[in-house]
This record gives sequence, structure tokens and C-alpha cells, in this order.
Amino acid sequence: MLTGVSGVGKSTVVAALNARGYRAVDTDYGGYCAPEADADPPGPTAQPGWVWHEARIRSLLDGAADETLFVSGCVPNQGRFYADFDHVVLLSAAPAVVRRRLLARAGNPYGKGPGELAQALRDQAEVEPLLRAGATLEIDTDTDLETVVDRLLDHVL
Repeated sequence: MLTGVSGVGKSTVVAALNARGYRAVDTDYGGYCAPEADADPPGPTAQPGWVWHEARIRSLLDGAADETLFVSGCVPNQGRFYADFDHVVLLSAAPAVVRRRLLARAGNPYGKGPGELAQALRDQAEVEPLLRAGATLEIDTDTDLETVVDRLLDHVL
């Protein structure tokens, strides 16, 4: 599992893993998140405060029993699935880096709306220590992408 707050590079790492031929799923997309764990997702893209749709995550994990699968997300109920992962990798970056990335990113508008940037930085201060406590490795993503992906693969393969 790849986790971390908004702006640390989870989606970018997922894309790089897919480009290298690994199966990697960003659960912010594809209907893996919903307002409630057992509610049908009203759309394919997660919204702030949503959780994993537990049956869909279970199906994803069960369907990958014999292959390497990277699952990316940061949701309140992800801990329920930690036992299903061989590794829980926290991607992190300094608040100034997260701020810069959120303001500059083009593919996801979260962090640009009124109050969203401040909320994202509060979330980092509050949530990241909890994520760190459950992680098997932490990778600072304030370096080149190849180094981040290489370090991740060295840890999990």
C-alpha cells in the first residue's frame, strides 16, 4: 500500500509504477471510494472525507492474490486492510513542498479552492503522524521520481 496526504506524489508514483509494467491502482479514481464504506460510489472520483468502499477494495485485493499489486490511497478506513498488505509505505514531503505541489498541480483541483490548502496542511500535521505509525517504510518524495520509485521497489520486491 502507498499512502500519504494530498500533494506527496501518490498519483505520480502510481503512474510511474504502471509505466514500468507493475499493476498499480490509485483508489481516488475508478469508484473505489464513497461517502460510506458500504454505499455505492456516486461517481468515479473520490471526494475529501470519503472512505474506501470496502467490498470493492476487498474484490481488488482478492483478485490480485498471485501478483504484485500497488494500491494507493489515504482514507479513514484504510487501516482495516493493513493486514492484507505486505508493506505499507508512507510517501511524505515537507509542508512547503506539499503546498507548492497542491498549488501547481493540474490533474486534480483539490487544494486550490477556498480553505482547501489550509485544510490539506492541517491534515498533514494531524494525519501524517498516524500514517507514519502504521508504515513499514517512509519515503520523502522531495527528490526525483526515479529515486522514489527505485527505493520503493527495493523495499517491496
